[in-house]
Amino acid sequence: MKWQIVFAAFAALCISVYGEEEEEAARLLVSKQILNKYLVENMDIIVKYTVFNIGNAAALEVEITDNSFHPDHFTHVSGELNARIDRVPPYTNVSHTVVVRPRKFGYFNFTSAEVLYRRKEDASRLQVAVSSEPGEGLIVSFRDYDKQFSSHVIDWAGFAIMTLPSLAIPFALWFSSKNKYEKLLKTTKKH
Repeated sequence: MKWQIVFAAFAALCISVYGEEEEEAARLLVSKQILNKYLVENMDIIVKYTVFNIGNAAALEVEITDNSFHPDHFTHVSGELNARIDRVPPYTNVSHTVVVRPRKFGYFNFTSAEVLYRRKEDASRLQVAVSSEPGEGLIVSFRDYDKQFSSHVIDWAGFAIMTLPSLAIPFALWFSSKNKYEKLLKTTKKH
């Protein structure tokens, strides 16, 4: 019985030591962020992907694929929606930015991107990861955005033109009476 207890304790110790050993491999955490404060129809939206390698080996052949920006709904402006990063060293991060322009307004669900990578140099298959999901966002129509945030130059010019008669007529009356009194004053001083 004593030997069985010693053997069981030794087996538990071996399992716990083996379980604590960390495998020499890459582990990626991927963040997808929408950087704009306002999402507006026909205006650029900046999407930032950040890949964090928290593993103790370099991640190789990292491919970020984002199929959530369909060409019917978005125009691709710059950056790559299917990006490839050759190597992400351990305990570092890499960022990738894409600019898209929405063609329509309304609610849009910003889904996650898919990431494929090789955990080790000798890994036979690719590891699949999924980025964070920004969630649903409201894309405001350009007309509504412009009403709220434009400088309203045309509106102020129209206001100035409409108030001009109410200011110009009293000024003209004052100026004509001022000229009359100045003429009278000059004629009385000559005599």
